[in-house]
Amino acid sequence: MLLKIYPENPNEKAIQQVVDVLRRGGLIIYPTDTVYGLGCDITNHRAIEAIAKLRRVKPEKANFSFICYDLSHISDYIKPIDNHTYRVLKKALPGPFTFIFNASGNVPKLLSSNKKTVGIRVPDNSIARCIVKELGNPILSTSIKDDDDIIEYSTDPELIYEKYQDLVDIVIDGGYGGNVASTVVDCTSGDFEVIREGKGDLEAFL
Repeated sequence: MLLKIYPENPNEKAIQQVVDVLRRGGLIIYPTDTVYGLGCDITNHRAIEAIAKLRRVKPEKANFSFICYDLSHISDYIKPIDNHTYRVLKKALPGPFTFIFNASGNVPKLLSSNKKTVGIRVPDNSIARCIVKELGNPILSTSIKDDDDIIEYSTDPELIYEKYQDLVDIVIDGGYGGNVASTVVDCTSGDFEVIREGKGDLEAFL
């Protein structure tokens, strides 16, 4: 299903429809403040395995990130952070960053058997955040890649729907997506190390 949701004022009924699908173990493609993402409920093991299969990776080896609603949401899934790190996050989020932290015991075992870290995102996109808020826990997420070597990410929701309609339950049309992914920042050592330059400029918040 291709479901139109306007980012300026997301329709509550449409958001609830998406949440119901996630709770049943469905997969969705949804807009963020960077590229379109493929997501599921992090508490549903079957759905996590389905996303891993789509991306042709094992769940425990995959670099999936968690889409959270806000900073308090994040603290459930990471080990405690110092005040300086917290202040930087408070300034940078919501925004186009993926911050990698040491994972807490709340990260699903399926994802953390070999890995002790977790990537966290709070995108500056009201559709994504409304879904997570209504769901009550993060969405497991990975970017939608394009098969084209020149264009790395698909931006047109209708073309994304054509490609993925038989593989996911809902593709949300939230307008054209970007084609620059988030900036990935490793915070596991207590410092900020940019390991992938993307849309976000971390220097502005340090």
